[in-house]
Amino acid sequence: MKTKLLFIIFLFLSIQAYSQDWQTDFETSKELASDGDKIIVLVFQGSDWCAPCIKLDREVWSTQEFQDLAEDKFVMLQADFPRRKSNKLTTEQQEHNNALAEKYNKNGYFPFVVILDSDGNELGSLGYEKTTPTKYFEKIVSFED
Repeated sequence: MKTKLLFIIFLFLSIQAYSQDWQTDFETSKELASDGDKIIVLVFQGSDWCAPCIKLDREVWSTQEFQDLAEDKFVMLQADFPRRKSNKLTTEQQEHNNALAEKYNKNGYFPFVVILDSDGNELGSLGYEKTTPTKYFEKIVSFED
C-alpha cells in the first residue's frame, strides 16, 4: 500500500514539474514580465475542441525542450475558450478572456499566439506550425528585435 502511495505522489510531482506555468491574468502577466525583463506570450486556444490548439500544446508548449528555453524569457498567458460544460470557466475568467480577444484577437483565430511587451504592446503574432519547439521559440524571440 505504501509503495502505491509513493508511486502516486511521485507521478503527481513529475507531472507538476513537467507542466507549463500558465498565467490567466493579464495584469499579473504584465507585472511578471516587467519584473523579470520578459515578453508575454498570449495564447488564444480552444483547449477541448480546437485540434491545432491541442497539437500546439502537445508539440510545443508541453515539451520540456520549450519550457527550458522559455523559462527565463517568457511569461506564458493563456486565454482559453473551452466549449464542454465540464471545462467551463468562471464568469470572471470568461469575461477576462473575452476582453483579451476583443483587443488582441478580433478575428477569432485559434490557436493564435500574440507576442507582447511588458506594457501589453503587440510585437507580433503567429499560429500553429508543424515545427520543433526550438524553432517555435526562435520565431517568438525574433519579435523582440
